[in-house]
Amino acid sequence: MSIWSQLSSLTQRAFEPAEEPGTEIDAPLCGPDPNDVDFTAAIVGLGAKLAKADGLVTIDEVAAFARVFRSAPGDEAAMRRVFDIARQTVLGYESYARRIAKRYRDRPCLLEGVLDGLFRIAAADGTITGEEMEYLRSVSDIFGFHEDKFRRIRASHLGSDADDPYLILGVPPEAPFEVVRAAYRRLMLENHPDTVAGTKSAPREYEPVAHEKAAAITTAYARIRAERGILSRAD
Repeated sequence: MSIWSQLSSLTQRAFEPAEEPGTEIDAPLCGPDPNDVDFTAAIVGLGAKLAKADGLVTIDEVAAFARVFRSAPGDEAAMRRVFDIARQTVLGYESYARRIAKRYRDRPCLLEGVLDGLFRIAAADGTITGEEMEYLRSVSDIFGFHEDKFRRIRASHLGSDADDPYLILGVPPEAPFEVVRAAYRRLMLENHPDTVAGTKSAPREYEPVAHEKAAAITTAYARIRAERGILSRAD
């Protein structure tokens, strides 16, 4: 039985808003543990309740969720059933965010990937409302991200902030180039599509987002190198 089928059969229990104990994880990974049903339940809950945050669940938002957090072939109906139950109210999303943060607090790249997916869903209908942005900021806070990291993640998704390459890389404009390069390498390691594709756990999340984010990170780094006249250095 696939993870989505398991989750569908456990829907009522999985979406109880009560906290569940976390599990200590000691693996330096950017993906969830295989067959982690609780993680999948929390992801569906966050995505569905984000779609409800502005009071209206659009077809585009539902479709975006299906693209970003993909189910296994044949499990689309089970995924939709779980999503439909979770999106009935926005209440309780903090509990889902805390479950993920507690279970995977040693995998910040996984938490960032979750937030990336939520940004993608929020922007699916062409705009991110104030309510949706507050939702995203709240999830970011629960994940333990500082404001500068939230601004960097937001900048990689929204055009108005994406013009600042330093913000995308999460470094100050006065940072030495060695710091800029180290930030670029770290972000590419965490967000490169090949890294995501190599994750053997299910569900297979973030792949569509990873390509766009890797491109934004690469473009930001190239701009900084050009501005500083560092055009021939190999990385």
